[in-house]
Amino acid sequence: MSVSYFYVYKDAANFWRWKFVAKNGKIIADSAESYINLVDCEHGISLLKEQCKESPVVGDDSFTRLRP
Repeated sequence: MSVSYFYVYKDAANFWRWKFVAKNGKIIADSAESYINLVDCEHGISLLKEQCKESPVVGDDSFTRLRP
């Protein structure tokens, strides 16, 4: 695929999980937890989509020293 996307799947324990896949096919994020219900998994994705737009980038002291 030539676009980034969320991939929803069932894990070995038969619970729902998601992965965020970059345009180059690399997984750059995944669900930290599994979900019993698909709707809860989809809600987790929607929260991420909603909150990412406003999230700042923060880091440790080394990161801060290198940023203006």
